[in-house]
Amino acid sequence: MSMLFTPYVCRGVRARNRVVISPMQQSSAAQGVASDWHLAHLARFAMGGAGIVFVESTAVEARGRNTHGDTGLWHDGQIEPLARITQALRRDGAVPAIQLGHTGRKAGVQTWWNGHAPLTPADAERGEPPWTAVGPSALPVGPDWPTPQALTTDEVRALVLAWGAAARRAREAGFEMLEVHGAHGYLIHQFLSPVANQRNDAYGEDRTRFALEVAEAVRREWPDNLPLFWRVSLADAVDGGLAHDDMVGLLRALKARGVDVVDCSSGGGISSYPTQGRSVSNDLTFRAALARQLREASGLDVMAVGLVIDPHTAERYLQNGQADLIGVGREALYNPNWAVHAESALGDNRDYATWPLPYRMYLARRAATADGLRRAVR
Repeated sequence: MSMLFTPYVCRGVRARNRVVISPMQQSSAAQGVASDWHLAHLARFAMGGAGIVFVESTAVEARGRNTHGDTGLWHDGQIEPLARITQALRRDGAVPAIQLGHTGRKAGVQTWWNGHAPLTPADAERGEPPWTAVGPSALPVGPDWPTPQALTTDEVRALVLAWGAAARRAREAGFEMLEVHGAHGYLIHQFLSPVANQRNDAYGEDRTRFALEVAEAVRREWPDNLPLFWRVSLADAVDGGLAHDDMVGLLRALKARGVDVVDCSSGGGISSYPTQGRSVSNDLTFRAALARQLREASGLDVMAVGLVIDPHTAERYLQNGQADLIGVGREALYNPNWAVHAESALGDNRDYATWPLPYRMYLARRAATADGLRRAVR
């Protein structure tokens, strides 16, 4: 059997394979509450054979949303709709997972289909008013972005607690894996970077302090038998963010605080995404060599993310020790059955054995009919 379709075990959780559906924002929630769209959107990936399915980046407080339509876990009323999703994912064989985040100074933007620029009074007229973004320092993302409000030291400490509270709600919703979003120029990433963090308190003197306190707060609420992921941006080295040695030091410190897997996002540097700043690796191809270095130096498992489309390429990353899990995002939107198709391409899926049981008879008959037609043509 290919390595891609061997089980993945971490702490007390077992995934049926190493295909992960990456968190992808849908901008389709109302007041942070997941909808039927999210249920249908995510359940189809579990039916399509993925081993782990992530809910999109979910805000730990309302002002941490990227758009008005982001999901949230800042109050208990948001738990039950997500619990419906975890039940559906588990029923169809996938491990339910969620990413928690806060976009910091990149908050308050339009949906992709409305331009993805900072919200304006014109957006307010259609029911999506701007709000004041926050960040480590009063430094805007770029020349066309509003200046964020610099967080006070007490507000930073309150945000650490908010992350812990959101982790508790994720646990109560039934998730079995949790990821902290520390990449893409969002709030944790902003605290880590000298580009965005020019504070003169303890969170500026040690720019890793906020990230490590968040990890500790989340792990206190997240059970010992459940895995904890952390997303980083591999574009940092060429985008003015963390240098390689600093990244290694951060990951080692996170591992000591209970993080198990580093989600290696290929793009999303501190300046490049989703702003009009300097352009970094626009193709977002997985930086396999760098991920392997981080894996070996930190001792963490690695999730590969970055236009992994071909199953044979995914298998090679695993065989070469460059990844332990393969994250599939946009390709899964195009083909929700990517996992079972990849399994067939690698020669592992015989007679539709891993497709949902209600589908198998129809697909087997379809295959038999197609074979009969091919023989008749010959």
